[in-house]
Amino acid sequence: MNRRTFLTNTALLSAALPLSLTARPHTPEQDDTFVINAGIGGNNTQDLLNRLEKDCLSHQPELTVLMAGTNDSMNHDKYIPLEQYKANLTELVQRIGNSGSKVLLMTILPFYTPYLLTRHPASFFANETPEERRTAINNAIREVAAAQGATLLELGAVFEKVGQVGTDKAALLRNEANSRSKDGVHPTADGYRFIALAVYDCITYKQLPAKRVVCLGDSITQGSGGTEAESYPANLGKLLLQ
Repeated sequence: MNRRTFLTNTALLSAALPLSLTARPHTPEQDDTFVINAGIGGNNTQDLLNRLEKDCLSHQPELTVLMAGTNDSMNHDKYIPLEQYKANLTELVQRIGNSGSKVLLMTILPFYTPYLLTRHPASFFANETPEERRTAINNAIREVAAAQGATLLELGAVFEKVGQVGTDKAALLRNEANSRSKDGVHPTADGYRFIALAVYDCITYKQLPAKRVVCLGDSITQGSGGTEAESYPANLGKLLLQ
C-alpha cells in the first residue's frame, strides 16, 4: 500500500474516533524513532512476564504499548483466573515503569461470539458469558491503569462503536465475508490500521514519548508478524515516521 492510500484510509477511520483522540497538540519527535513488534500469538500475561526482559526491556523503550487479556480470559488452553490476571498485569506495568518506560494500556477488543464458541466450548465459561468475562478483564485493566498511573486507551469501547463486529464484510474483525475465515477475534487490515491510528492519536494527545516504542502483546499485536507486515505496530511506525 502506498503512503497516499494509507493516509486516506486512516483519515476516514479517524472520523470515528472521539474528539479527544483526534486532536493533535503535540507531534512526536522523529529522530531515531523505532517501533518494535513484540507480539506473540497465544500469549497470556504469564507468558509476557516470562519474556518481558528479553523482548521488551532489553530495547530500553521510552514507551511500551501493552494489550493483554484475550488469551487469559477467552482461550481455554491459556486461561488465567481474573485475580491472577490482575496481579500479573500489575507486575508487568510495575516492571516496565521501573525500567523508565511509560506504559500505554489498552482494553481488549470485542469479538464475535458465535465464531469464538466454535473454538472454545461454552462450558469453559461456566456461569459467565464471554461478554461478561471480557467486561471483567477490561475493568481490571482500568483498575491497574489507575492504580499504577499508566495511560489508558479505551480501544475496546471504540471498537465496539465502529468495528461493526459480526458477519458483515465491512467488519474490522476477520469473518467469512471479508477474510473467508470464521475468526471473529483478530482484526482485518483496516482493523489494524484503525488500532494504529487510535494509538498514534493517544500518543500525540497525551504527549507520550515516541522515539523508542515497544508494542507488547499476543497475536492481536503480532498480526502477520514484524513491523513490515500487516499489524498495528507496522502501521504505527508509518504514522510516527510520516
